[in-house]
Amino acid sequence: MVDRLVESESRKLLGRLSAVMAEGGAGQARLDRIVGLIASSMKTEVCSIYLFRDAETLELCATEGLKAESVHQTRMRLGEGLVGRTARTRQVVNTANAPGEPGFRYMPETGEERYSSFCGVPIQRLGEPLGVLVVQSKNAREFTTDEVYALEVVAMVLAEMTELGAFVDTGAALSARHQQAVMFKGTSGQEGAAEGHVWLHEPRVVVTNPIADDPAIELERLRHAVDKLRVTVDELLSGATSAHPDQVQVLETYRMFANSRSWMRRMEEDIESGLSAEAAVEKEQSLARSRMNRSGDHYMRERLSDLDDLSNRLLRILTGQGRDTGAELPDDPVLVARNIGPGELLEYGKKLRGIVLEEGSVGSHAAIVARAWAIPLIIHAKNITSEALNGDVILVDGDQGVAHLRPEETVKTAFRDKIAMQARALERYASIRDMKATALCGTTISLHMNAGLMADLPSLEGSGAEGVGLFRTELQFLIRNKMPKRAELSALYARVMDAADGKRVAFRTLDIGSDKVLSYMKPNDEPNPAMGWRAVRVGLDKPGVLRMQLQALIRASNGRPLSVMFPFIALPAEFYAAREEFEKAMERERILGHPLPETVEVGAMLETPSLAWAPDQFFREVDFLSVGGNDLKQFFFAADRENERVRRRYDTLDVSFLGLLDHILARTTAAGTPISFCGEDAGRPMEALCLAALGFPMLSMRPASVGPVKHLIRHCNLKALRGVIHEARDSGVASVRPAVTKWLTSQGWLM
Repeated sequence: MVDRLVESESRKLLGRLSAVMAEGGAGQARLDRIVGLIASSMKTEVCSIYLFRDAETLELCATEGLKAESVHQTRMRLGEGLVGRTARTRQVVNTANAPGEPGFRYMPETGEERYSSFCGVPIQRLGEPLGVLVVQSKNAREFTTDEVYALEVVAMVLAEMTELGAFVDTGAALSARHQQAVMFKGTSGQEGAAEGHVWLHEPRVVVTNPIADDPAIELERLRHAVDKLRVTVDELLSGATSAHPDQVQVLETYRMFANSRSWMRRMEEDIESGLSAEAAVEKEQSLARSRMNRSGDHYMRERLSDLDDLSNRLLRILTGQGRDTGAELPDDPVLVARNIGPGELLEYGKKLRGIVLEEGSVGSHAAIVARAWAIPLIIHAKNITSEALNGDVILVDGDQGVAHLRPEETVKTAFRDKIAMQARALERYASIRDMKATALCGTTISLHMNAGLMADLPSLEGSGAEGVGLFRTELQFLIRNKMPKRAELSALYARVMDAADGKRVAFRTLDIGSDKVLSYMKPNDEPNPAMGWRAVRVGLDKPGVLRMQLQALIRASNGRPLSVMFPFIALPAEFYAAREEFEKAMERERILGHPLPETVEVGAMLETPSLAWAPDQFFREVDFLSVGGNDLKQFFFAADRENERVRRRYDTLDVSFLGLLDHILARTTAAGTPISFCGEDAGRPMEALCLAALGFPMLSMRPASVGPVKHLIRHCNLKALRGVIHEARDSGVASVRPAVTKWLTSQGWLM
């Protein structure tokens, strides 16, 4: 427990700080008064405030005790010196012998070599580092726990004041927050470009009163809000009786934190030290986020994430700032969020211009929905939710994985030129929508589209695709909080076939696992889920779900042709077992008197290298094969497609990978088995052209890619390109990409 005398002194300090803030004046003048106030209150010779001027550089913005001329002149990199170490680790550095500390940086311009004691406290808001508060003294001593605590309370208030713009002045370090142009480099989840205005999925909670006027009132506000929070969690738990045990466990964790005496005690101590109820909650939340960022333990990160979410709920109760802020969705919304589930994303609909997430993955359900809607998506855009405000102008470059927030005019102009060029290209593609993808050599390639939602199906007509080469059935499972019923699935699949209007639709059975986890199915804690219990492996181990889905597909066909394919087949035995389940479902439907499909195709996704060397009998007996390029490439190169460090190192046009594809084509040709290529590369014009030249007669891609791929195929000679590819491979190069690029350039069709 913090000493009551110190609490009283802390309240006095915050009261004096509040008075200083009320005096007004420019940001620099306020900072100058504050450092003098803190030095006097803490009885130290030095107090300094360092703020970030950019993501990697701290700048001395105010000081009492160091040389005045060093203000705005002294700078250090993140991690440099004791100040930089405090900022990088986001932890207090408290030492009686600063010059003797590893990493100490001597700065003669400040005169700080005369001071032995050093205490640096991070100034941070919700885990976002803003700067460092430093006190120093000549006496060689460590600052006490109570003194450090008092500095942390002050740092919390400084963070809130910085967020509210109390220290705005000239210079980069004192520039207004949330007004400067910022570029976020993430990962491309879906290609494309869009301009719009930010719409935050979780609006920011703004604490406007960090300092308490009356601690007793604030304590009562906190206790009332926590009581309300506990009731809310109890109600969620009582309504979750039919939920999956894992969901119940999360809510139990919420209840544990909501009833945590230590959490409550820490917030009460913060209030008694002078903070408002909101600031006390946010102070503990910032510390939790800081620990979460440092923790390498998955379980601990999850628990801290639960506490973070619970703190957000408590802040919304205290401030009344719920999701419904009264703001209207802009006409051109770009969704910005930490992460989002498929159900929540589908609620926004196709009105979104783009999506930018701090988390996510290239294979997540959000990415699948974004691809289906042809909406640019960027993932791993770190800290964008801390920087963006509702209504900010934002440019989303899904091709490069870059988001420009509040961009400069020159960036806007260049970006708009890019969008205009893409629009002109789309007009060009529309003119060939109803034409075949027939190359100059006379070879015709069948172009199909990937889908997973009813909303995708209008694209079948508009894109010029000849059918649906892959319909992802898992999305209907992912957007629900319980297992869908057979009748619901049957009705959906029937509507898909109706919308296809006689065109072929290849339904892929449930492909869950890896990064696609059902909330109502217990996930396995696997070290490598992409190679674990997923897809057909789940279906064979839980045949009830597979049978239900197969029955729904058969009933949906209602006498029409039906194409079904099983995902992630690694061994022929898995395909035979899955096909046997299909045959059992057919027999059951026959006995029940339901109409059977007019014709049936039962195929497999070839996504593992092992299946390429299956016995000849498998290739003769499977009705069709679809190469799942995304998974096949990651397993062939042992490069996780979710890992940015490795996934871009390996090229689809690498001669070794082309050799594998040649082998697969030779096997299917010998057996007379229809073959297609499905995946991101099928929708990239240069890669698609090479796949067609290799001999793939059918490609399946996102709807927006059909036009560009068809356009390029119609203007190229595939036989000539095949010769270029073979010549390059014979020459011993590692990749045929340079040779293909040179050939396309010579033809005037470089994409």
